[in-house]
Amino acid sequence: MNKSKLIFKGKIWFFLCMAFITGFSAAKMQEDITLDLVRKAGLLLGFSFSESQTTMMMPMIRSHMQSADALRTHGIDHSIPPALTFNPLPKDFHVSSTDRTTEWDIPGHVILPENFDEIAFYSIPELASLLRSGLITSEELTIFFLHRLKKYGDTLECVASLTEQRALARARLADQEMASGIFRGPLHGIPYGVKDLLAVADYPTSWGARPYKGQYLDYTATVVQKLDEAGAILVAKLTLGALAMGDVWHGGQTRNPWNLEQGSSGSSAGSAAAVSAGLVPFAIGSETLGSIVSPSTRCGVTGLRPTFGRVSRWGAMPLSWSMDKIGPIARSAKECAMVFEAIQGSDGLDNSLIDAGFFFDPETDISTLRVGYFHELFKDDHTGLDPDKQVLADLRELGVELHKVEWSIGQPVHALRIILYAEAAAAFDELTTSGRDSLLVSQDMNAWPNFFRAARFIPAVEYINANRVRYMLMEEMKQLMADYHVIVTPSFAGNQLLVTNLTGHPCLVVPNGFSETGDPLSISFIGSLFGEDKILALAQAWQNHSGHNRARPPLFDPLNK
Repeated sequence: MNKSKLIFKGKIWFFLCMAFITGFSAAKMQEDITLDLVRKAGLLLGFSFSESQTTMMMPMIRSHMQSADALRTHGIDHSIPPALTFNPLPKDFHVSSTDRTTEWDIPGHVILPENFDEIAFYSIPELASLLRSGLITSEELTIFFLHRLKKYGDTLECVASLTEQRALARARLADQEMASGIFRGPLHGIPYGVKDLLAVADYPTSWGARPYKGQYLDYTATVVQKLDEAGAILVAKLTLGALAMGDVWHGGQTRNPWNLEQGSSGSSAGSAAAVSAGLVPFAIGSETLGSIVSPSTRCGVTGLRPTFGRVSRWGAMPLSWSMDKIGPIARSAKECAMVFEAIQGSDGLDNSLIDAGFFFDPETDISTLRVGYFHELFKDDHTGLDPDKQVLADLRELGVELHKVEWSIGQPVHALRIILYAEAAAAFDELTTSGRDSLLVSQDMNAWPNFFRAARFIPAVEYINANRVRYMLMEEMKQLMADYHVIVTPSFAGNQLLVTNLTGHPCLVVPNGFSETGDPLSISFIGSLFGEDKILALAQAWQNHSGHNRARPPLFDPLNK
């Protein structure tokens, strides 16, 4: 590259960065912007303007800069969503709002193990049985899991903060209610953890990021409130990769319970690791682009990414208003269903919510389900191919008729990532313009600070057009899913993970064995919009058959001591 090109490139980046990244005042910028600079900036964005066209644009460009400056100096609280709300429903797609409460089968005659530590891996129904029979109290159970969190939290680097005082108070209340014959449901008295992007009054909410370490928010997220109403006991806020990406947070790197030399993936890193190691019976995670699917896979647990608009994000850190979803992580599909029933539904606060009923039938005859599979993705030579094929063989053995489905998406899906980048940059505008993004632990090319800065060069027109293409993608997925309740797919093959996160389709990721090196593997069940009941029912039947979800990481298994 010659010297003049380097000087040009330097000027472009200097002036545009000053204008759009550091919050440089519009008045000062008007003195520095020239016709030649604007013309060359157009080339940077892929347009060639004549001198007369550029001259004509100058007053409008200055006006745009003044508007940007006014918005930036006005200040917008991080919790304020945009007026434009993503709706995942394609044309002529109708949602039933009928809601029924599941009659959960809580087993009788569950006894305490000889080795008391084994209750770390008891299922939610088993723990509920112990609580209802009086063999253990919620306070005793809460103290037990708090002890495990204290014992192993540093080893896994998965605990952001304990909510001990709150937990013990609510556990005592749960015991009083159950002693009076009041049972709120299967989660009553059961401890759990939440990803530390959910606000809980009186406790820090750091979002995994050093600039927000010690941040206190004076409200409690809807999901936590709903679990309070279900009688569940919040015992810990669990780590997430900084600002919901990866597994590196301000306190270190969350570890995989199966291999402590390995991170737990992200961003629901702490939630997946804590469930896997038996530090909590279940946890709440969130996903924008793989943040439930990936750590659930790495840690060998079951995770549900619900349909967009199913679970309130009120009180959660926004990353991408049109892509963020909140869902449960547990050891089985049935337990995910129990938690999902408690947290789904409208709250009058998150304007993206869609009124849709939910009813899970544990006795679903899975042979009546229409199930497809992306057959070409089962031909790709990927890690876990043989376990993935075995899932198909198991389903056929269970009486499921499987249909080949072509995975052929016609839209430029990868280009739609700019939707996430633009929304994330807007969500963390103040972090970037203040320069506090330099406080984040990760500072490389694939870290948030670089993504936020680069997103300043995504034109608003392209962001809108990306969402128009997204609409066409939604229509494609509607046609693809039209004949099926569930489609089975390798979790990371092809681009289905990006597609379904963009279209808002639900996904249940379940462990299906181990690689040759002993790493947990997974397979995914994709549902139609608001079809969580079907993917949960199919996965429950398969897990009852295969038993992969019952595997325990040896380092944390009491039977291995």
